[in-house]
Amino acid sequence: MLATLIPLFDKNMKTCAYSIFAQKENLLITPSAAGSARFDGAGFVTGLDIVDSTGIDTLSGSREVFIEVNDISIFADLDSQCSAPHDKLVLLMGPEVTPQENYVRRLAALKNDGYKLAIRNLAIDKFEEYRVILKLMDYIFLDHKKIKIQVARVYFQTQFPNLKLVGVNVDSQDDYEKLTADGGYSLYEGDFFRLPKTSGERELAPLKMNYLELLNIVNDIDFDLTKAADIIQNDAALVVSLLEIVNHMAVNSEITSVRHAAAMLGQKELKKWINTAVTKELCADKPSETTRISMLRAKFAENLAEIFGIGGMSQELFLTGMFSVLDLMLDKPMEEALSMVKISKAIDEALLLRKGDLGEVLSFVEEYETASWQEVSRQMVLRSIDMDSVYTAYLDSLRWFKDLLSVG
Repeated sequence: MLATLIPLFDKNMKTCAYSIFAQKENLLITPSAAGSARFDGAGFVTGLDIVDSTGIDTLSGSREVFIEVNDISIFADLDSQCSAPHDKLVLLMGPEVTPQENYVRRLAALKNDGYKLAIRNLAIDKFEEYRVILKLMDYIFLDHKKIKIQVARVYFQTQFPNLKLVGVNVDSQDDYEKLTADGGYSLYEGDFFRLPKTSGERELAPLKMNYLELLNIVNDIDFDLTKAADIIQNDAALVVSLLEIVNHMAVNSEITSVRHAAAMLGQKELKKWINTAVTKELCADKPSETTRISMLRAKFAENLAEIFGIGGMSQELFLTGMFSVLDLMLDKPMEEALSMVKISKAIDEALLLRKGDLGEVLSFVEEYETASWQEVSRQMVLRSIDMDSVYTAYLDSLRWFKDLLSVG
């Protein structure tokens, strides 16, 4: 099984929901599964299994989760597959769920049970034909490139006032800003949140400069603990976070200073904690999704080290994944952002050129998180990688991130 979460944002760049994109089989190994997938779903909805096995909080922090269903799986026994609250689950379907009586009855029953409903890929000229379906929907996904939002807003407000519009394929920050200014959409989906404004003219705030200095110290070979501690003590958030970590390790630690706390943690653990804690601080004024992507990529990449046959490079992979959105953190082009931190040549080449073993794993992580299953499957076949091990590595990164937030 393969699965990933795709975020949906509101007009303030706040993550409000996630869509689960899942695939049960490696279609390059078992191509016949492609034709049977919709029938397999009659008794098993992949997204629901993921929610139930990991918990709604682990996946989305109690936000809504959009789950793909089709004209067969819509009739499955959903309650037996997932114990998550119905109002947190949005069943996302396509136009194959038609306005026939059997579908309408089923959708009405699901709605009555508390599930939310959404539809996508519905052509404009089908809106009237699907009127009875649209009246039951909570959301409709619209490709903003194929629809005039000013016209659509009036139409839906008049005909379906309770239906929320989701703008998809929002691929640039400019598109996102224009759409939010025009209004009409409740949620937005696309790659716009990953694209920094790379003018390079914005000055870094003083605290961010301290964070970069701290990163440079700990990523030196055999760095000085006391130098790192002296910078940490100038930031209250970092001090509190450090003390929480140390006190969690030793109940009666009796910490006397920041230097003492740093020494108790030790060089290896202090380096890993600083890379994680400082990254969170660098993302503090960014959408929460930036922090999430940075951390999930870091842990997912680290988890893939053994799977890709480079177990000795797990720490380098962690840092590669974490710094893969450094341009977003610093609002600068990646090359300029990397010039401000001390990292190895291998990590630098991975981030700029996707070269080397680190670059190959990072490329795999990026393809995975965007649900590019054909490319992910191709790479797994070429490397004889087991699909379930990759899926387990991804789920572990989700659980790790949840625990990280609970500690921080």
